[in-house]
Amino acid sequence: MTSTPYFTHLQKDKKLEKVLSEQQPIVLKEEKDHVAYLCSSIIGQQLSTKVAAVIRDRFFSLIDAEKKLAEQIIGLDIDAMLSVGLSQSKAAYMKNLASFSIEHENQISSLNNMSDQEIVKFLTQIKGIGAWTVEMLLMFAMQREDVFPVDDLGIQQAMIKLYEIEASSKKELKLKMNLIADSWSPYRTYASMHLWRWKDS
Repeated sequence: MTSTPYFTHLQKDKKLEKVLSEQQPIVLKEEKDHVAYLCSSIIGQQLSTKVAAVIRDRFFSLIDAEKKLAEQIIGLDIDAMLSVGLSQSKAAYMKNLASFSIEHENQISSLNNMSDQEIVKFLTQIKGIGAWTVEMLLMFAMQREDVFPVDDLGIQQAMIKLYEIEASSKKELKLKMNLIADSWSPYRTYASMHLWRWKDS
């Protein structure tokens, strides 16, 4: 197996090394259309991957790929959005996202120039977009290498199991998780992705 700089660094964590030894290295992907990615994330909130994929395909069938996405969402009839399986709240969140991205078009197009923290602060102004959703954008669409989604249930479950963490509250759990993850920096995104794989295998 070809070693990568992140692999070499993360292997210093002996518990994580065992997880890495059973997996192939990860290559981060880039999604250029950040608004489309956030739309997909809103659709996927609290749904299984399978159901989300069906609704996502139906929703994007309403959209002309040649035209600006945000403007089309603004123009979409709510009933049309509900007819493809979106809830009333998710349809509203998408409209919020579209309005915000038109109003802040310059900042949206220059997200790549912002730090992770700046992007989280900027995008969580949108009702329906929380920190977790922005962290997924950073990891899966923007190739940011050092994101640690401490609130993600899958990461919490994986770390409790792998590191045998005992905590009497969510606050204590997150504190212990962050202490462990500090040593993974600047490659916490990769560590998280490997933990998701490990949990699902």
